[in-house]
Amino acid sequence: MRLSTKGRYAVMAMADLARHGRGEGADGRAVSLAEIATRQEISLSYLEQLFARLRKGGLVRSVRGPGGGYRLAKPADETVVSEIVLAVDEPIRATRCEAHGTPRGCMLAGDRCITHHLWEDLGDEIHRYLASVSLEDVILNRTGRRRRDAPADVGVAA
Repeated sequence: MRLSTKGRYAVMAMADLARHGRGEGADGRAVSLAEIATRQEISLSYLEQLFARLRKGGLVRSVRGPGGGYRLAKPADETVVSEIVLAVDEPIRATRCEAHGTPRGCMLAGDRCITHHLWEDLGDEIHRYLASVSLEDVILNRTGRRRRDAPADVGVAA
């Protein structure tokens, strides 16, 4: 599966927002898109388009006025990567079929290719993984193997 620039940049921007929006009250501070664009080297106009979708998806809230920008709509540990990718209309699938989940396949006659179920299962695994990773995991570098290999809490009785 190939994640497009749209999905990748949305996750990068949301992770930046999670990291730099911490502190200053219960909601944290608002972060401007210009700040995110500079730090992540993403076009400001592209970020504006992505954040319109993220706001519509209920993942961010806009703050107007001086010191305005965006805040996460819910805590970073409750926002999962799959929500972000889906909010920017990025399907999480690995098949080449246009109509995922329908009987129509990718072959000229409308049949599914011989490997369709393999790629469909891979897409499901990718979705499960992205749904298991929060923004908090991303900004604390606790993804994948690093999360699984983390030492157990010290002081826990065996």
